[in-house]
Amino acid sequence: MKAPVIGLTLGDPAGVGPEIILRTLKEVSSLPEARFLIFGQRKILDTWARHLGLTPDLLPAALAGGNIELRETGSPLEGLEPGSPTAAGGQASFEFFRAAVEAAAREEIQAVVTAPISKEGWHKAGIKYRGHTEYLESLYPEAMMTFWSRRLKLALFTHHLPLREAISRVRRQNLASFFRTLGRHLVRWNLGVEELLVCGLNPHAGENGALGIEEIQEIVPAVAEARSEGLNLSGPFPADTIFLKALDSPGKMVVSLYHDQALIAFKLLSFEQGVNLTLGLPFVRTSPDHGTAFDLAGKGLASLESFREAVWLAWKLASGQPG
Repeated sequence: MKAPVIGLTLGDPAGVGPEIILRTLKEVSSLPEARFLIFGQRKILDTWARHLGLTPDLLPAALAGGNIELRETGSPLEGLEPGSPTAAGGQASFEFFRAAVEAAAREEIQAVVTAPISKEGWHKAGIKYRGHTEYLESLYPEAMMTFWSRRLKLALFTHHLPLREAISRVRRQNLASFFRTLGRHLVRWNLGVEELLVCGLNPHAGENGALGIEEIQEIVPAVAEARSEGLNLSGPFPADTIFLKALDSPGKMVVSLYHDQALIAFKLLSFEQGVNLTLGLPFVRTSPDHGTAFDLAGKGLASLESFREAVWLAWKLASGQPG
């Protein structure tokens, strides 16, 4: 089997992304059998290598090995101050990501693993997308955010939206369509999910209308509609107990209705091992589940584990292996 080509994006130049990639290259034996194409700038990586006190020949040696290449991307970044979001850093991280997505669309690479970006940086740069997933949605309308770890699997019905807007989207038609699309992509990538568990919106999943009517009017009918079409899903369940039903159960996945409903539980359990996987694309895209960690940038303390897990999951799916 031919080794897949996996694109790596540097993320925000002032966050932990470049540092994580450099330190991962230092331990390249921990990565799967693949070719890696880094979308970024040599100057940024050289600056970080000096800042971290890494061996000066680390990057040249990695690039000379044949399995790792660097594609210079975007306008040269002038100046780099680790630890804070800037418009220039936001623009650079967007250009790294866009170039990788375009390469994946041309089938030059089979997967994209993205280091964290700063949503504040993107906003300062005037980029209209709130994050990676929103940009992907503009190109691939079925793109959806899911999270994977050894202990828990999640799918988000809505993600980076203000809570009021997220709640307004909890409608039967929207939910039923989401369930169908999610089920189709789980099967397509052979991800091993056998049952979907759907979160309620209100406390105690509404208590049969005593604490809210969205479950009765929107969620229950959507679940029934999807079940009638052959999907194995159930709910809605109260959000304070549903994660226990899926915990350490590889065949179960929780469908959460908004961002924090899912991510509080997931990051509590799997912060250093979790992976963000975007479904609904013609290629694989993963990322670590943490952010830019500006407070850790430049200190050599950021954990590599989530990024490595993201690379391994990308490799498994790009290689046609079960996730």
